Amino acid sequence: MTSQQASPQGLSRLARSQWTIENRLHYVRDTTYGEDASRIRTGHGPENMATLRNLAINTLRQHGHRNIAAGLRHVSCNPFNRPLDLLNIP
Repeated sequence: MTSQQASPQGLSRLARSQWTIENRLHYVRDTTYGEDASRIRTGHGPENMATLRNLAINTLRQHGHRNIAAGLRHVSCNPFNRPLDLLNIP
């Protein structure tokens, strides 16, 4: 964005959109999954776990769960069927 294209309103919209991402994804990963306390630190482990957490969060949201912790508890009640049903795996 050039200085002529960057208006104060546009810049503030960009800043707010970053906080939306922070609140919707990173906060959930920190509080629900305890990502900051994770002891996985070698190789590609941290990136792989973040990818799996994002997959779980996005899949639960696609199926109407607004509260991710409650959605995880719901899916955990029947751990051999419900997660596979969410991913449409027979």
